[in-house]
Amino acid sequence: MSEKSAAKVLGRPRWLKITGAVIAVIATFIVLLGMYWSRTPDIFWVNQFVDNDRTVVGYSTTDTLVRVAATLLDKPGGYLTNDKLPPGLYLDNMPNWEKGVLTQVKDLSRVIRNDYSRSQSQSAEDEDVVVATEKFFSEANSWLFPPTEKRFREGIEAMSNYRDRLTGSAEPKAQFFARADNLREWLAEVEKRLGSLSQRLGNSVATTRINENLALDPSAEAAQTQPDSVQVRTSWFEIDDIFFESRGTAWALVHFLRAAEFDFAHVLADKNAEPSVRQIIRELEASLEGLSSPMILNGSGYGLFANHSLVMANYLARANAAVINLRELLDQG
Repeated sequence: MSEKSAAKVLGRPRWLKITGAVIAVIATFIVLLGMYWSRTPDIFWVNQFVDNDRTVVGYSTTDTLVRVAATLLDKPGGYLTNDKLPPGLYLDNMPNWEKGVLTQVKDLSRVIRNDYSRSQSQSAEDEDVVVATEKFFSEANSWLFPPTEKRFREGIEAMSNYRDRLTGSAEPKAQFFARADNLREWLAEVEKRLGSLSQRLGNSVATTRINENLALDPSAEAAQTQPDSVQVRTSWFEIDDIFFESRGTAWALVHFLRAAEFDFAHVLADKNAEPSVRQIIRELEASLEGLSSPMILNGSGYGLFANHSLVMANYLARANAAVINLRELLDQG
């Protein structure tokens, strides 16, 4: 009996076994690579000094914004939101984490454009900041013509130029105004983001809520008829998406708040507000503790299993309450 006939008698053809083994190896590699790419970056330390222990107002905020934006592109796997091939194609946790980080990058760059870099409403915008903001607001999932990464690199470069002009290493010189009213403008954005995420996380167990859209204002109107109650239950398929978007938001805010501690040190000291900032950072850091579960659990409020969304909502709600108190403190004369 020939060798070929013997192979057929004994089992599957050799080429089929080899093909199966190759497919198994490739699939295992893709899965392991996807697990590696899904690891969120560690928190890095914010730079306070430029060189020779020289401090420049605004350097910490702009440098941190540049580094946070660069992390989206340089972390393992790079920027995954616009990936069209595996493993990035089937990963959803990291793209949602990127969404949370990118939202904070957009909000801060817009505040730098509208407030931090301008002395008053009639003053001219900084050209580098304008370019950076526009690039960061580009389409987040563009794969080609041009890819999102190219736009973000251009935004990072423009914000880096603004940072260098703040320090005097490039011309013309730029300005950064660390005032209480400017800080309040950014904190207002933070408050809205944290409030929205807390609500969405809490909807993992809620079914309906009372419609409060027109509450507390007897003359308020809406374009559409407002029902007495609103269906708010989060789809089972979206629970982990919202959770990781919240983690990305918290990760970025930890860095931006630490930078604000340096750049707005005199403002915070004048209001005795440093403890409030540290408390916000502590709550956000607690929300970033490692997960012991391989998946996001969605147990009922008093059920047998944990509900990771409610735990995350608790930390963000506490941080948001501290942000509200801080804004009120800064608003006082």
